[in-house]
This record gives sequence, structure tokens and C-alpha cells, in this order.
Amino acid sequence: MAGRARRPPPFRHVVLLLLGLAALIPATSRAQQQPRASVTVGLIIDADSPVGRIARTTIPMALDDFYAAFPNASARVRVVQHDSGGDVVAAASAALQLMTAQGARAILGPQSSAESAFVADLATRAEVPVVSFSATSPSVSASAAPFFARAALSDAAQAGAVAALVTYFGWRRVVPVYQDDDYGAAFVPFLVDALTAARAEVPYRCALPGGASKDAVAAAMSRLESEQTRAFVVHARPALAELVLAAAVEAGMMAQGYAWVITDGLTGLLGSIHPPQGIIGLVPHAPATPRLRDVRRRWARKFMREHRDADPAQAEMGCYALWAYDAAWAVASAAERLRPGDLSSPPGLVGGRSGPTDFSGLGKSTSGEKFLAAITNTTFDGLGGRFELVDGELAVPAFRVVNIMDDAKERSLGFWTPKHGLHRRLDGGASASNSGLAPVIWPDESLVVPIGWVQPTSGRKLRVAVPGDVDPAYRAIMHLDVDPATNRTVAGGFVIEVFEAAVRLLPYALPFEYVWVSSMRYDRLVEKVGNGDFDAAVADITITANRSQHVDFTLPFMSSGIAMVVPMRDQRNTRAWAFLKPLRYDLWLVSFVFLIFTGFVVWAVEHRVNTEFRGPPFYQIGTLLYFGFSTLVFAHRENLKSNLSRFVVVVWVFVVLILQSSYTASLTSMLTVPQLEPAIRDYTSLWLGADKVGIMNNSFMRASMTKSGFPPSRLEPYRATHSFHEALLNGTIGAIVDETPYLRIFLSAYCDNFTKTAQTNKTGGFGFAFPKGSPYVADLSRAILNLTESDGMSAIERKWFGDAEGCAAQGSQFTSDSLSFASFWGLFLITGATSLLCCAVHLATFLVVERRWISEVASTPHVPWKDRVWMLLKRFDHKDLSSHTFRAKDGGGPLAGRSADDAGASPGAAHIAAGSPLSVSNQTYDTSEWSFGAPSPAPASATGEIELAAGDEVAAEVAAAPNPIVSHDQTGTGHLASN
Repeated sequence: MAGRARRPPPFRHVVLLLLGLAALIPATSRAQQQPRASVTVGLIIDADSPVGRIARTTIPMALDDFYAAFPNASARVRVVQHDSGGDVVAAASAALQLMTAQGARAILGPQSSAESAFVADLATRAEVPVVSFSATSPSVSASAAPFFARAALSDAAQAGAVAALVTYFGWRRVVPVYQDDDYGAAFVPFLVDALTAARAEVPYRCALPGGASKDAVAAAMSRLESEQTRAFVVHARPALAELVLAAAVEAGMMAQGYAWVITDGLTGLLGSIHPPQGIIGLVPHAPATPRLRDVRRRWARKFMREHRDADPAQAEMGCYALWAYDAAWAVASAAERLRPGDLSSPPGLVGGRSGPTDFSGLGKSTSGEKFLAAITNTTFDGLGGRFELVDGELAVPAFRVVNIMDDAKERSLGFWTPKHGLHRRLDGGASASNSGLAPVIWPDESLVVPIGWVQPTSGRKLRVAVPGDVDPAYRAIMHLDVDPATNRTVAGGFVIEVFEAAVRLLPYALPFEYVWVSSMRYDRLVEKVGNGDFDAAVADITITANRSQHVDFTLPFMSSGIAMVVPMRDQRNTRAWAFLKPLRYDLWLVSFVFLIFTGFVVWAVEHRVNTEFRGPPFYQIGTLLYFGFSTLVFAHRENLKSNLSRFVVVVWVFVVLILQSSYTASLTSMLTVPQLEPAIRDYTSLWLGADKVGIMNNSFMRASMTKSGFPPSRLEPYRATHSFHEALLNGTIGAIVDETPYLRIFLSAYCDNFTKTAQTNKTGGFGFAFPKGSPYVADLSRAILNLTESDGMSAIERKWFGDAEGCAAQGSQFTSDSLSFASFWGLFLITGATSLLCCAVHLATFLVVERRWISEVASTPHVPWKDRVWMLLKRFDHKDLSSHTFRAKDGGGPLAGRSADDAGASPGAAHIAAGSPLSVSNQTYDTSEWSFGAPSPAPASATGEIELAAGDEVAAEVAAAPNPIVSHDQTGTGHLASN
């Protein structure tokens, strides 16, 4: 049929099916047919040790997991294991056999640091990489053996974490308990340095040999129990650490008040050491990931299958298991990245032997260097965190701080990182809420933080040195008496009572006894305390930099400073010009200016309406000055006519009254009250003078003043206060330079004619001295602070020194300083403002009254401005005839006798016509008619009186002006517009 499709022949279906099956054949099957390179890697461990058991389970498991994750790997690591039994020689022999007979390209292990150091040296000569997952001692490193790589954390990395714990809990003394071999001894210097930086002390060390017996360990713990320190850091291998912790339990050292810290090497093997409850441990931080949980689950099952006699607590995958797993993974990964030619055995090595000392036969090649570079450059996310070798060392991410509970269980307290220190959460940053650690459960289930030390169980009392030979005048500061009947020492005084009060505030009992010492320089006493002759020194010892080099001082319980006591002398001024001293120069100057200014204002207001302020220029100037100065004694006689001038004078007289009263009081005080001032004002005057200076015997003042350049020949030491007093009175010394507590006692005893100058130099104050590193210093300092913050210190001070400063207050200077302008500027502001206001009002009134005349003068052409100003001043100088002061008592006024035309003229013309006449009678001049620029009048006849008409006065003024102003009225009569 034409429309039916034809079927393909059957053999074509078979061909297509075969081709499809061939395409589906996995590439892995073809790859499996290719030959894989085998890389021999040696493993040297102590098979019966806890770490050896962990390695036997972990390393094969890690390789299986690696090749399960990378099935196409071109190289396979074959592990050849050797058991060293913990012996260094056996480990070296195994390493030689692996590098020669068995062709190992790398070595995992050895287990201990001593073995690793020996094997690393051999491997470096043969250029075979050694990757250790358990040799944590700083004694072996890549810097000493270039072919050594540490896939574990160095013990030195946790020294900072231990120091941070010591600082956080406030422990001042820590005793390291360590194994005395390369593993333990190499860690102690790093720990001591970190503790010293944290201001903690290592008073003694407990070094135990690795093979110490149980009795030897018990004896060592008994010795530690009898000492003061109660904070311990254990760094040893599991076998020795188990003996130490067990002996500590038997000695009662796992009770309340003790603190134990174990390093990461023991925290990672808790199932092997069986630690008691309450210990703090450090664990390298491993991020919790699903992969880690899966590996831990499988590892625990495998470990228990391979070690059926093991304690189930040992089936916890600790830090050694994580490091071994990541080390094996790193070696496998490095082998995979190398070319097949780099993995072949060096020619002549396999099956060969070398002499016992000839290492040249090991046969070096570049493959070892490439393998080492591949291992050290390998980075990946391992079980223990980010695997990265920096200078052949595993980087330190963080440590986890744990609290060991029952059955070797861990309770997380927080984390420590080199950057942020201790904090509760690793991702919480450096916030305040994240700082610190969670509460710790200490030994004996105590929640109280151990203080780290106690009084020795031997019961020896603290021997406290107290100077006994004290002058009776200073018994208030300190005294020590011995009862001859009972031979009992009794101490008292301010210093002793403060010390005993501070001891009572300590959180523990502190037995002590006072030891009488003879009189000596305090520098020598401090040296005796530093040398161990005494356990402490309680006295009025000043804290100085030199003394602090020998001992440790508590915080000062009494502040102090260097001051000077000098005699007082009466400085009353008897000089001829003493009357000027009550007022300072600025007040004198301002008062003089305001006297003249007030007189000028009164003259300016009064001279147009008051004849007493008129006359010739010199007469008016004299009146101005006389009026101003006469107000100082209220003797002015001028009768003021204007209310403005009266207001000015009233305000000024009020100011003068206050100034006069203040001046009188100050002058009286200066001339009658004793002006007591120090004979030597300050240290500069003392330095430049020639007076001798009294100092306390056995005081540090001699060395201090001599060091500052003061002549030693001018220093006179005295012991008793009455000696100072006599020397000051008879002039042997001119001053006493000492610390303020002693001067306070001196002034309280001698209250007359002495004073204390302002102190210039602070001192460290009084403190209690203890040997260097004494734990009592911090506790007593804290007790002194508590005593100072409460009322206890004030009560003790009032008991021995009284409430007041005594003569220190009485010896203050009764001086009367001069009065200055700063005390009276407000008064001068008031009177000045008043005067200016009244003067401005008067001037404004004048301008308003004379506005027509001023406008005519201003509009007149061809008159220079200087002439216009001169005409205005003359106009201001004339009498104001419109004032009521010039009107006659009979009511006629000043216009009487004038013509009717003048009387009916304009105000301006009337004012001109009404010029005041100059009357001369009996050859006597009326000086009220004088004005600035007016010619002197001629004397009149003996029998007559001359009256000048207004027209004559106008003519004179017009003649004086260069361009008189003339205007014509309606009648055509010419006259001056206004005058």
C-alpha cells in the first residue's frame, strides 16, 4: 500500500541499543581500570596510650571518609603503623625504617613532643614531612625543624587564656603543677610570662617527673596544701594528671576555696583522667556542624568496637581525635594534588639500609619539599574548624571554657579569643552583656569564687614591724608600748587603728603580731621588709618611687603633701602714703574722672539759668572743679536751679557716700587691725633667702630637697615638735618644711604666730609596706577603700586629730586688700548713665527752643561750617532769659523799661532785645554778665548806672560774625532775626 510507512530493519534497533548502553557506562568504571599511585605514609604512636588508641581509630576512618568523598582520587595513602611504646629511641628507629626500608613519603606523629623533636630532626635531613597531631609542646616547632608541621594547637597559645581566667576571678597567686619533661617544662615560661603581664605571681612551682609514684604525688600535694596559694594550673600527661587529681582529693584540696584549671591536653582526654567535679578546663573551639555530629557518632561506635575494654567515657571525640582526623585529611589532600612523578620513591631507598650515623644515604629529592609545600598550603573546613597552617603551626581561632561536672561531663561557660578575651557567646561581639563567663560550680559544689589563697595552716603569724621610739608629740599618729610586767606589745594611734580596722574588713582571718623596731630611716625599714626580715611594716611611711622598688604599698590611707610653716609678722603699713592704699589705682582713676564728668554735666545744665555758674572762662572752670570735688565731703554751696542737675547730684552723692564709707572702713582696718602675713611667703622666697629650714629627723625630705637643688647646709633635722618651736622663736630656722600631717600636729600644739603656706607638692600619702608580690596588698587596699567610703576613716581621724584644723585655721592671714573698680563698677554705671541722660535731655530742650534760629543759621549761604558751630556755641553760652530764675520778684520781668514796639516784636526779636545789661555800680563789675568771647566792660561813673540797649548788644554780636544774618519785617525795619 502506497500510504503505509515501511518498518526499519530489526538489526538497526540492536545497534542503537548497544550504543546507548556504551554511553551509559560510567566514567568511574573506566577510571577504576586506570592504575592509582600509592603513597606510603608512616604512623608512629604509642599504641596503648589514650592518644594512641584515638589515632588508631581516627586516621583510618579519616582516610576512608576522604576517598568516599573523592572516589576519583588518583593517589591512595597507605598507612604503615609503628608502635614506639613512648620511647624516643624506638620512635627514631621506626622513623628510619619508614624512610629507608618502607619508602614513606610522610610521617604522621610521633605522639610525644620528645619523640617528635628527634624524628623531626631526622626527617628534616631526609626531607620527609612530619605532620604531628599530638606534639603540642613549644619545644618543637617548624623554626627548628623546617620539615615539621604541627596540625595541633601549640601549648603556648593557651597561656593567654589561662591568664585571662586568673584576672577574671581575681587570683593574685597561681601555682603551676606540671610534668617535668619537654611537654610540661616548655609550657611553664609562656604561662609565667602571661601571668606576670596579668599582674599575677607564681610564688612556687610543683614539677613532677613523668614516672612519679602515687606516694610521691601525694607528698607533693600535701606540701601544696600547707602553703598559702589555692589556685592551681595542671599541665601534664593523662597518667600523671590522674594521680595528681586523685591525690588532691585525698588531701582535701578539692574542697571549697580551691580553684583548679586544666589545659586543653587534659580536657580533650577527660575519660582517661576521671577528674572530680568543679574543675575549669580549656577546649579548642570546634564549630558544631552536621558533619561533626555524624563523624562523632560513627567514631564512638567504631572506637568501642575496636577497644571493647575501654571506658564509655573515653568514647568522646576530643581535640586529639579532631586534630588526627584533620591531619590525615590534609595529607591525603596534599598527595592528591601532587603529580605521579613527585610521589615515586627516591631511587636506591626502598630496601636499602644506611649506617647508624650516616644520614646522607637517605637520599634527598625535590619530592619531599613539594609534598611539604602541598601539606602546609592545604586549607579546608575540617572537623576542628578551619584547617590552615601558619608558619607550620595550626592557627588559633578560640578556646572554649568548660566546667567539669560529674562523670567527666562538660558544662560550657564561655569562650576566649585573643582579640576579645572572655565572653559568653562567640558571635556576641564585645558588648557588655556578652562579657565575662557563666557562673561556675566550684569544688564541693560551691558557688563562691575562691580568693586563690588562705592563711598558711602552720599558723605562723604575720610579723608586722612598728617603730617604737616615737616622740610623745606624735603619739596621735602612732605609738608602740611594751608592758614591762607582761612583756605584751600594745600599739595605738591613727596609723595602727586604720590598719586594724582594714584587717577586720578582710574576708578571712589574718593573724599578726607587732614587732618593735628601733628608730631608723624609713628607707632602711622598707629595705628590711623587702629582704624578708619582716612580713610587713605599719607606720607613717610615705609612698615614694624609690621605696616602691623594694616593696609593694597598699593604697594610701592618708593623703599628704609637702607644705611649709613660717612665723607670722605684722605688716601694717606706716608709710606716709598709706592713705592711698585703701583704693587701687583703677578706682582712684575712675573716681577722678567721674568727679570731673559730674561737675561738667552740672555746669552744662546750670550755666544758662544760674548766675553762680557764669563768669569768665577760668572762673567757670574753677567752679566746675570745685563743685565736683566738694561733693566728696558734701560741702558744695552752689544753689542748683535745674531739676536735671539736682537729679544728677543726688545720684552722684549716693555713690560718693558709698565710696567714702568703704574708704574709711578699709583705711581703718589697715591702720588698726594687725596685718598678719607669713615672714616667708612661698618656696621661691625661701629658696632665694638665707634662712635655714627645719626638717623631720629620718624623713625623706632631706633627700628630696637636696635632689631638687636646695643647699644641704641649710637643712636642720629635728625630732620633737618643741625643738621646732624653739628654733623658730630664736631664729635658728626660718621655716619648717614637712608633710602636712606632722605640720597639723605642730600647729595644733603651738597656735600663736605661726601659719602654714599653701602646699605646692603632692606626695604619695601614707601606705602599708609588704614584700613584693604579697597577696595582702590588694585585699588590704580594697579594705582601705571600703573604710574610706564609709564613715569609719573619718571617725578614726576625728578621734586622734579632732574635728578642726586647730591652729591652721587661726594662723590664717588677717589682711585687708585694696578696693578695686571691680567692686563698684555698677555704681559708676548708674551715675554715668544718669548724667548722660540728663545732659542729653538738656541739650534736646535747647535744640527744640532754638530750632528757628538754628534753621536760619543753617540756611544762610556763604557761611563756613566752623563759623556756624562757633555761633551755636555762643548761643548755648548765653543766658536763658526765658527761665524763671531771671524774672523780677515784682513781676515786671526782664522786659521792663523796653519800648512797646520791642514788647510786641516776635519772640526771637524780643529775645535779642532782652539781652542782660551789664551794670556797673561804684566801679564794681557784675560778673554774671561775662560770657565766652565778650569784651571786658568799661567801668561806670560813680554816680550813675549805664544800661546798654538791646540794639547795641545785637550790633556787637553781628559785628563779631563775618556774615551777619539780616531780615526785613513788613515795615522795612532791619534787625537780627534772633539772638
